[in-house]
Amino acid sequence: MTEQELIRGCKRQDPLAQRALYDQYSSLLFGIVRRYVRHQEDAEDVFVEGMFKILTRIASFREEGSFEGWMKRIMVNEALMFLRKKNNLRLVADVSELQIGDETSIEHQIHADEILALVDQLPTGYRTVFNMYVVEGYKHREIAEALDISINTSKSQLILAKKRMRELLKKNRFHKTAS
Repeated sequence: MTEQELIRGCKRQDPLAQRALYDQYSSLLFGIVRRYVRHQEDAEDVFVEGMFKILTRIASFREEGSFEGWMKRIMVNEALMFLRKKNNLRLVADVSELQIGDETSIEHQIHADEILALVDQLPTGYRTVFNMYVVEGYKHREIAEALDISINTSKSQLILAKKRMRELLKKNRFHKTAS
């Protein structure tokens, strides 16, 4: 089934098309939610809510942009709403308070699986901004609007996330060599 057929079928509420959409995109979309929401059970709840929104609001998809991108935005928004409800999204610090070193980018020092493991260890605010900026490709202005924070706070959270990841990486690699 092509993407267009899948979309048309879901707009007609065809159960076979809905199942095909789930089968094709569930792992990708759950992975997005899981990067934001630390606990598996909570991530599953957020994912179900996001899938429900996708299936019930698919008629609003105008087929002008990427369907996958449209679904990803819904999942990210669901995850952000969950974090706000849980009061887990505490973002503090101003970029003017930080000293930015000339260190090599953390993304270039480690592999993708290590990044995901490290991201999971970050505090919620750091993890959220890191995911939105590095993984999802949002700009700081977009992050600031989505999270109702300043652009400087978004930037500082990203800097602090990378700094914490460097610390965690050094700690993890030290433990590996010490073993």
